[in-house]
Amino acid sequence: MAIERTYTIPLRSEWIKSVKYKRAKKAVRAIREFLMRHMKVAAMENIKLGRHLNLELWKHGIKNPPSRVKVNVTKDDKGVVTAELFGAKIEKKIEAPKKAAKPAETKAPAEKKAEKPAEEKKAETKPAAPATEKKESPAEKKPADKKPAAPKAPAQPAPQPSAPKQEVGQIIR
Repeated sequence: MAIERTYTIPLRSEWIKSVKYKRAKKAVRAIREFLMRHMKVAAMENIKLGRHLNLELWKHGIKNPPSRVKVNVTKDDKGVVTAELFGAKIEKKIEAPKKAAKPAETKAPAEKKAEKPAEEKKAETKPAAPATEKKESPAEKKPADKKPAAPKAPAQPAPQPSAPKQEVGQIIR
């Protein structure tokens, strides 16, 4: 059996105590503490604030939350308390049964060819090398003269840029 109530929660007396740049956060905490006390909830994790209530609290920024808010509060059988701004339209999401996704392997080969990237399409459209070119066999290739690798010199630091040349009458800052 769910419990439903409507409260007007005073916030100014709470957020006035905190630093200006933390006032909206303090207002959220004050709402949670108020609901813990009035709905008899053991832990703050069991209190959920609705989207419209959150938007109302943060509407004028972190430094200027509203002085009071009117909320509709519902406590379900599991002990979870949900608070939403008074008068806000609550749209419950109805989950439709999920359709089984088709595996990618069931596509026909013709569809696979149509989905090839542009690079592969270009590679397929290139003409074959002309038959008139004479290819060398590995036996005909001449061995290249191998030179011993020269030892690498240690890396030198980059030269420092010199100071700009000063012209007569120029002020350098």
